[in-house]
Amino acid sequence: MNAAPNTTPDSTGSKKDAGWEVGVRETIDVPLPVVWQFLVSRGIPLWLGDGEFRGTKGFKYSMADGVHGEVLAYAEGSKIRVSWRPDDWPHDTVLVLSVKEVEEGTTIAIHHQELSGREERRMMLGHWKNVVASITKALASR
Repeated sequence: MNAAPNTTPDSTGSKKDAGWEVGVRETIDVPLPVVWQFLVSRGIPLWLGDGEFRGTKGFKYSMADGVHGEVLAYAEGSKIRVSWRPDDWPHDTVLVLSVKEVEEGTTIAIHHQELSGREERRMMLGHWKNVVASITKALASR
């Protein structure tokens, strides 16, 4: 298995309808069903944190690190959209985790919207790059 990542920041700056946002994508040579199953089970701590999570619209989650929110949308095998807010932030944001089958395997994308500004965007870009790298590493060693 070749799990060499191809990480691409896919969003820059501020969008009129979504505030500041950031996106990171990575394509790995792992079948989509395997990636999805990992992301909604053993991989939850890598992208959302330690705690209970269910892919049910309206499910409210609260993770050990203080991140909390609600499942806004859940499309099996495709996309999860949640509100996302650390305890020390004064505002909610929206986080979208999606997967797409491509010729090279599966593209994992994380898109974070409604950030408060340039500094929050910069901080989250680094965070999500690390998250996607951790997911890829875990899938490569499965």
